[in-house]
Amino acid sequence: MAALATVAADSASDYKVVKTWKLGGDGGWDYLTADSAGHRLFIARATRVMVIDTESGKRVGEIPETTGVHGIALDYEIGRGFTSNGREDTVSVFDLKSLAVEKKIKVGSVPDAILYDPFSKRVFTFNAKSHDTTAVDASKSEVVGKIDLGGKPEFAASDEKGTVFVNIEDTSELVAFDPQQLTVRSRWKLTDCEEPTGLAIDRKNRRLFAGCGGNKKMVIVNADSGKVVASPVIGEGCDATKFDADLGLAFASAGDGTITVIREDSGDKFSVAQTVTTQKGARTMALDEKTHQLFTVTANVGPRPERKVEPDSFVVLVLEQAH
Repeated sequence: MAALATVAADSASDYKVVKTWKLGGDGGWDYLTADSAGHRLFIARATRVMVIDTESGKRVGEIPETTGVHGIALDYEIGRGFTSNGREDTVSVFDLKSLAVEKKIKVGSVPDAILYDPFSKRVFTFNAKSHDTTAVDASKSEVVGKIDLGGKPEFAASDEKGTVFVNIEDTSELVAFDPQQLTVRSRWKLTDCEEPTGLAIDRKNRRLFAGCGGNKKMVIVNADSGKVVASPVIGEGCDATKFDADLGLAFASAGDGTITVIREDSGDKFSVAQTVTTQKGARTMALDEKTHQLFTVTANVGPRPERKVEPDSFVVLVLEQAH
């Protein structure tokens, strides 16, 4: 029985790249957002957001004029999406069905990550240059306030019960704040974590998964105490982490062309289950929580400082578990 259990556990994390969709197009890329309900993937592409069907890989639309776009947040309740446009300090508000842009809102300086928090029904942009977060009322599409974060914010996660967490990249800290009162609750030092970027959450066990872009670690943090409970080794240049609550698996995508799969054995015990080879530069990632598919994107990029994307080399990689 023990041997059978081991086999089952191993197979639960046997991910591999099953499809490669060639999209081409110019420009760099950043965060991806999976729309499980609509079978779509939103991809930030420098000046616009590409929208593709996650079943066929075909392009189904585009959100234009999102200069320097970094991320996309979705509010299914009101049927709207929001993009953080880093080069014009705005958020584009768009209709989730038609993808038509309804409004642009001025936010903080160089908005990077963006998050919709269902508890406060607010959208938060995490502003790299002004070192703060701007709170936007999702239904009114209006700024309602901001919070100084004391450093350069990266990705964020919500416990959906009244606390939002955000990584501070340049100080290696994790900040917990109240999305309703717009006050900082806690500021925790992330020991042994350089340049924290991606952040995911296990809401049931209250664990946070911070990808450390500077030192090939994922630090797993108790969301109530801020204590680091584990720090498994991951790939180099991590920019995104995800957590699949149904499978009890955390993922870290890294620019070295790997996704590390980490199994949650218990609240404080985690083990590396698998390292999946993707493609160099595939540092961001989205998880479809219904299908358990992972999506990552990359392209062939020329040398610094131009780092030009080779024509027609931009691809989406789809990862699934082996059955």
